[in-house]
Amino acid sequence: MRFPVITKAVIPAAGLGTRFLPVTKASPKEMLPIVDKPLIQYVVEEAVASGIRQIIIITGRGKRAIEDHFDSCLELEQTLKANGKSEVLRELLKISELADFCFIRQRYPGGLGHAVLCARQIIGNEPFAVLLGDDIVDSKVPVLRQMLDVYNREGNPVLGVQRVSRQEIRQYGIIKTRSYEGHEPGLFQIDDLVEKPSPQDAPSDLAVIGRYLLTPDIFEILAKTPPGKNKEIQLTDALRKLARLRTLWGYSIEGKRYDAGDKLGFLKATVEIALKNPQLGEHFRKYLKSLPLN
Repeated sequence: MRFPVITKAVIPAAGLGTRFLPVTKASPKEMLPIVDKPLIQYVVEEAVASGIRQIIIITGRGKRAIEDHFDSCLELEQTLKANGKSEVLRELLKISELADFCFIRQRYPGGLGHAVLCARQIIGNEPFAVLLGDDIVDSKVPVLRQMLDVYNREGNPVLGVQRVSRQEIRQYGIIKTRSYEGHEPGLFQIDDLVEKPSPQDAPSDLAVIGRYLLTPDIFEILAKTPPGKNKEIQLTDALRKLARLRTLWGYSIEGKRYDAGDKLGFLKATVEIALKNPQLGEHFRKYLKSLPLN
């Protein structure tokens, strides 16, 4: 059976970035650089490599730099061309040509669920992807592609999940599954979700990460979901209702995930991605080895 093809992705990027203050007071968290690319570009490239053609970015006040980054810059392009910097120019031109971009402004901080709801008119009656801009995953097969393969077989919403340590459980939404191992390796049917439980109350060690494949019926649920924690519309609350109405899958992703919205996670991502950089990796590795670490 063929299911509707997913070609659109929503990237919520309207958050205040309070975990990175003071640097995010005037600069979007999503534009923090890992080596030579901002966080959000890594996520966009993952979506594009997975077959997504339209990227809908939910922005807010003070996020104009995100729009400028994915737009063309004629003055800069002409300067690079005049100075013979053709390789840099080629890389720059690729950014605005990655996908068709649409920017929607979230007028007030209404939560992740509200941010997704802001894209309703653009998405229409189609299934779509949601990617959080501070979750970076290094993998051979793009994470979203892994999940799309599941969706194309099953035709139901899919949430990316990953096992976390007991100490990390209280930082995530944790899934409750009917059959812990699912009906195939790495696939779990979700009965419920518990937001940031204590380790002793957690129904599993499978945490929801920042990747979702959703069907358009989520919009009607979000529209009727009352504000929850922090007086915001929580996507988790809507997903709990969705799980009672239809099959909801959790897929254990393959790859190294970095929570780059956390300072330590951001530093880990920066170091490990820099070590893989073909121009910088060898020199950076030598530098790290030269440090007097105790």
